[in-house]
Amino acid sequence: MKKQLILAGLILAGAALTFSGCGNSKNNQSTAPAEKTSIIVGATAGPHAEVVEAAAKEAEKKGLKVEIKEFSDYITPDQALADGSIDIAVYQHKPFLDNFNKQHGTDLIPVGDAILMRMGIYSNKYKDVKDIPSGGTVSIPNDPTNEGRGLQLLEQAGLIKLKEGVGMKATPADVVENPKNLKFKELEAAQLPRSLDDVDASAITMNFVMSAGLSPKEQGIFLESRDNPLAVMIIAVRNKDKDQPAYKKFIEAYQSDAVKKFITEKYKGTIEAAWN
Repeated sequence: MKKQLILAGLILAGAALTFSGCGNSKNNQSTAPAEKTSIIVGATAGPHAEVVEAAAKEAEKKGLKVEIKEFSDYITPDQALADGSIDIAVYQHKPFLDNFNKQHGTDLIPVGDAILMRMGIYSNKYKDVKDIPSGGTVSIPNDPTNEGRGLQLLEQAGLIKLKEGVGMKATPADVVENPKNLKFKELEAAQLPRSLDDVDASAITMNFVMSAGLSPKEQGIFLESRDNPLAVMIIAVRNKDKDQPAYKKFIEAYQSDAVKKFITEKYKGTIEAAWN
C-alpha cells in the first residue's frame, strides 16, 4: 500500500511538471509577436513609392505580401502609422519624424535607412563652387526649414560662415563672414531650378532637382554629405512593433542588392541607396 501511494505521488508530481512546462511554453510563445504574412507600407507618391514597389517584389519572393498605400502630403503617413492604419512608413528623414513625435505625442522610430535625397548647390555657369565670382548671386529657398539648410550647405562649401549655434534657423541675417560678398536671392523652392540662368548658383533640394530634370553630375557642384540627417530618408515603425519579424523581412528586401540596382538604374545619381 505504501509503495502504491509513493507511485501515485510520483505520477501526480510528473503530471504537475508537465502541465507547468506547457504553461511556461505558452507564456514564452506569447511574448514573441506572431509573424505577419502581409503588411501595408505607406509612402509619398513618386520615388518613395517607386522604391517601395521594387522592395515589395523582393519581399514577395520571401513570402511576404506588401500592399502599398500612397500619400500626397507629409503628415498623413505618420498619422496613419501611429493609429495602425499602415504598418511601415517610408518617406521622411529622422528630424521630421522626431518633430512629429514631439508635436503629437507618438512613439514612432526609425528601423532602417531608405534613400538619400541630398540638397545640392547647382549652377549652369560654373563647375566648382570656387569659381563663383565675387559679388555673385546665389538663390536659396525662402521657407524656414530649407532656407537654413541651404545656408548651412553654403557654409559647408566654404562660401560663407554663419553665426555660431544658429543651425537650421539660419537666415541671410545670420551670415557673419561672406568673403565673396555674395548676394542671396530668396525664392520659393519650386522656382529655384528656373532661376539658374539668372543667378550664379542655387541651393536646391533633390525633389525639385528631379522634377526639373537637373543632373547632380552635370550641374551639381556641391552636395550634402551622405550622413547628413536631412538627406537620409528612413524606414519607420511603431516602437511597440519594432520586433515584428515581417517588418524585418521587409527591411531586408528593401535594402537588397536588387533594390539598390533598381535605384541606380532608374534615378542615375539623383537618388541613391542610403545603406551600405
